[in-house]
Amino acid sequence: MNTLKTFLLMIIMTFLLMFIGNAIGGRNGMMIALIFAAVMNFFSYWFSDKIVLTMYKAQPLDSNSKIYQIVKRIALKADIPMPKVYLIEEQQANAFATGRNPNHAAVAVTRGLTEILDDDELSGVIGHELGHIHNRDILIGTIAATMAGAIMMLANMAKWAAIFGGRRDDDRDGSPLALIVIAILAPVASMMIQMAISRTREYKADSFGAKVSGNPLYLARALRKLEIGAMRTPMNANLATENMFIISPLTGNKMAKLFSTHPSTADRIMKLEEMRETGIY
Repeated sequence: MNTLKTFLLMIIMTFLLMFIGNAIGGRNGMMIALIFAAVMNFFSYWFSDKIVLTMYKAQPLDSNSKIYQIVKRIALKADIPMPKVYLIEEQQANAFATGRNPNHAAVAVTRGLTEILDDDELSGVIGHELGHIHNRDILIGTIAATMAGAIMMLANMAKWAAIFGGRRDDDRDGSPLALIVIAILAPVASMMIQMAISRTREYKADSFGAKVSGNPLYLARALRKLEIGAMRTPMNANLATENMFIISPLTGNKMAKLFSTHPSTADRIMKLEEMRETGIY
């Protein structure tokens, strides 16, 4: 179901991109914006692990460390290549996965995570992050970001076309009012779709984590602790990387549900508890 939701959301975003390009009247302009956004996001995707790990000053963990051994055990059970393992010196308990594919992946955990979770809960969190790697969520996120970036650029083009009187390819005048509406609403719509895609991928990673850790309640207990910890302990996180973490590091900020990169933690815990009750995971 989550895969289907992601597929449908990607289709909607594609149609939105095509609609804006048609409204501006420039298939050429649409292609230029799409190519530029694709190049920028391809660079981000290819070097995403190095960029984000450097941003948070992550340090590689020794192979003898407890976290490394848990990652190794869960990766073996999940039948995926062993990722690199990093530690971030942050007191907020959190974690994320990065890398362009399962063969070039990394898992990073904060110092706070290692201090408040027991081994079972850590296995649930690690399983979730390996789920993102297994499901190639970084690739899906990059495609969504590419489309969103192109939509943002086209919306900006629509704004200037409205100001200077843009024309369509078939030489019919485009409505300045329609272009202004597109310039305002298109970025909002694309961001909502991008955030919705991010939320569906979190549910899928939760399910994977529940399976490979052996008990959905391990991750459920961990999420409950992480939610409380994020509210109590702020983290100086970059907004652009918010969707990468297992829970939003900006949980303390008030944010509308539609613009959240993560599902409600309560909903995630409820689904995990249902998995345990039904035995289906």
